[in-house]
Amino acid sequence: MSMSTYTTDKASPFTRAVVNSMRKLYPEALADKSFDNTGLLLEAPFDPIRRQMNSVLLTVDLTKAVADEAIERKDCVVVAYHPIIFKGLKSLTLADTQQQSLLRLALEGISVYSPHTAVDAAPGGLGDWLADIVTGTLPDPEPATNAAEKSETASVDTMSSDGEPTEEIGDPFLENGEATGSHLQTPKPSRMSLQRTYSRPTYPERTEVQTTDLKPSSAGHKRAVIHPVEGVEGFSGAGMGRLVTFSKPQPLTHLIERIARGVGNPKGFPVAIPQKRQVEDIQISTVAICAGSGGSVLRNTTADLLFTGELSHHETLSATEKGMCVVTLFHSNTERGFLHSVLKEQLTKSLRKEWKRVREEEKKREGLSPEWEEALEDDEVLVESSERDRDPFGIVILQSSNQVGRPLDGGNG
Repeated sequence: MSMSTYTTDKASPFTRAVVNSMRKLYPEALADKSFDNTGLLLEAPFDPIRRQMNSVLLTVDLTKAVADEAIERKDCVVVAYHPIIFKGLKSLTLADTQQQSLLRLALEGISVYSPHTAVDAAPGGLGDWLADIVTGTLPDPEPATNAAEKSETASVDTMSSDGEPTEEIGDPFLENGEATGSHLQTPKPSRMSLQRTYSRPTYPERTEVQTTDLKPSSAGHKRAVIHPVEGVEGFSGAGMGRLVTFSKPQPLTHLIERIARGVGNPKGFPVAIPQKRQVEDIQISTVAICAGSGGSVLRNTTADLLFTGELSHHETLSATEKGMCVVTLFHSNTERGFLHSVLKEQLTKSLRKEWKRVREEEKKREGLSPEWEEALEDDEVLVESSERDRDPFGIVILQSSNQVGRPLDGGNG
């Protein structure tokens, strides 16, 4: 193959258009360079004879499953929110699963770009998207959020492993409703207790994010950046984290419902509240927000509610001891919906303009091979979200449980 058709020292012109578009939307100067690694992490050489589609695959994490998806789709670029390379590499081998994905993508001519904390910090970026969710307006009247409480009966019908209904045996540590003291011993599992049925792991639905009935805020509130990022031209108001202050206190139950609707209706997520308080009685005036892992960004921030992807055990205990509440969603569930509902449209619009400009610029070069000319005639642009990207954690639900729902707010939604 001659050098006129296979250029080992250049990425595809479409890759260049994607990188330019991402840098215009979310400049790398916005990122937290104290730990982050944003930008073009893998620049694959361009082979115009077996070129990829003019398409971009959006994902939070570049897993093996997502790499397989990109290869099957023949995408040109994977925009992975989380950097697959965080620290310097001393080698690239197939023994490491992440390095294996990078090598396979490079072989296929697929490049990888990561914007990460630049998206978090940008005005109108991920931080503001999460703030839009907690300040959003649900259908009127806002629905009651339900909690679970034990049913009045001690037994409940369940389905056994062979599909036959059985009767659940009551608590083995109780005798006629009285504690027997046998809780100090390890009970032998009963046959029935081994037949309880659990769901498969469930994950937020991306279609739920795209079709949510959560509307822009109609409630008065102020919004501020927790850690400002200054000096990036055209991006005033940038920074890490958001602090929302409501003009009137909001029921915690309503915020829980807004969060659920906004991120794809997960089957459940952790909520921490101070002891001796009830969820239905708590009113929220301030919310501190950080996508992903919020420990460092939210540290030393005082708010009624901390809303983030994950917070450590001790950080959560510290917050509740100070009277604060915490809502976490598992790390990437605070990030994934942004790709579907915001970035996909943003990048498509920007990329159409940038690809047109790059094509016109490249066509002026002399000595282009027919394959290069053919590649530059292709004006198609496609941006899609990964169908295989998901948080490592799903929610497993006990299908046959002696729990029934009741309104957290007494039904006064």
